[in-house]
Amino acid sequence: MTQQQLLDYGKLLEANQPNDDGELPALWMALKLLRIRDRNGTTNPLRANRVQRLFEERRDRKNIVLKARQMGITTWIAGRFFLKTITIPGTLTVLCAHTREASEGLFGIVQRLWQNLPDELCRDALKLSRSSANRMVFRSLDSEFRVISAGEENAGRGLTIQNLHLSEIARWPGDARATLAGLRASLAPGGEMTLESTPRGASGAFYEEWTHAAETGLMRHFYPWWLEPAYTGAAPLELTPRELELAARHGLTPGQIGFRRELERSFRGLRAQEYAEDPESCFKASGDCCFPPEPIERRLAELREPLATRRGDALHLWFPPTAGRKYLLGVDTAGGGPDGDYAAIQILDLESGLQCAELRERLAPIELARTAALLAREYNRALIAVERNNHGAAALAYLDSRERYDHVYARDGVAGWLTTAGNKPAMIARIGALLEEDAKLFYSRRFLAECRTFVSFENGGTGAAPGAHDDLLMAMAVAHSARNEVKR
Repeated sequence: MTQQQLLDYGKLLEANQPNDDGELPALWMALKLLRIRDRNGTTNPLRANRVQRLFEERRDRKNIVLKARQMGITTWIAGRFFLKTITIPGTLTVLCAHTREASEGLFGIVQRLWQNLPDELCRDALKLSRSSANRMVFRSLDSEFRVISAGEENAGRGLTIQNLHLSEIARWPGDARATLAGLRASLAPGGEMTLESTPRGASGAFYEEWTHAAETGLMRHFYPWWLEPAYTGAAPLELTPRELELAARHGLTPGQIGFRRELERSFRGLRAQEYAEDPESCFKASGDCCFPPEPIERRLAELREPLATRRGDALHLWFPPTAGRKYLLGVDTAGGGPDGDYAAIQILDLESGLQCAELRERLAPIELARTAALLAREYNRALIAVERNNHGAAALAYLDSRERYDHVYARDGVAGWLTTAGNKPAMIARIGALLEEDAKLFYSRRFLAECRTFVSFENGGTGAAPGAHDDLLMAMAVAHSARNEVKR
């Protein structure tokens, strides 16, 4: 095969027109040119399986793929982008995985694709001018295939990328949203991008990309586990009503139901995450969220818009103050500045615990003290409970010295609420109990969204998932904890 034949192949890939047999170019080119190692360790031509074929027949320029484990999607996307890299001059393909180890593993697949090309191609048209642990450069085509890790600082910045493959985004470390935004900005006009991942909770960058795909122009693809023919087991003697319903709806065989039972025994609560069956429950049943997802989702579906908004949508109000009622403000402070955490205020009816209003705004302690005093006076001179950790001490000082506001929560003669490693679990548990038992107390979509992204960490601690915030949640936790103390 000559370089001109490769260039002709590239034109066919770009046109994406079926051949005389009705096959799309990537499907027959992969079978002709690419060889992969299968599950048994045998090297065979890359013949598209059912899921790979479904993706290729439906894909667009920008795609997002939600999938069960080991469906072959990652290999297929890497393979077809490799085909474009070796047939279209001036192509830069970048594959970004969640860890360096995963990136190296995927690059090993790409290297084997090159090694198993016809010898004359590797010696001539596709001779490497540079090869390393993460780069393959084809000088004669001025093309390059590069693999990076989402954990790298400034991953992909400064590049102009024609093909962008973003793998296992749900497991990207750090601020995945910022990493994704930087890579997206590097995509050339008309470039091709595919995001793919198994789910990991109803939060984070991948969940948000899947949820808002229509708004951002991503074509959604969902592949449940039963599309993989190898996923079969011993047929059970009897099926449960749920299994009968599932089999009837999706045409599952008894062997597939048996495999599903094996998954239940092996993965238990993680079965819906690792082997997705529908694009809703796989998110809601997975992840490390501290709160049960069902009441959060139910309450979100019930909510109406605020009665009024102020301060450029920072302040939401659902219930104005009523004469004779007592109120409480829970305050979570921040340092201010355009890129830091938000300062947050939750206003509750002291007797019922009903959420009446909520503020989320980037305010320095002095501005927050002024705003809290203003709102407290509006709400019948409400009790203000300020978390005194970090910047809270400054906000409390300003409340006293500048605002002359003295209706402030105190314990043991010390103003403010102190959150510690000892009492934080109880504070969070109180919010969890309210979500399950009395979710109608909450009216804020922003607050409930933070509840979805509040997770447990491996060290036993809790907090906002990477890239998320928990300011409204902590203000609510302070408010209800102080309310519990005051009402004793």
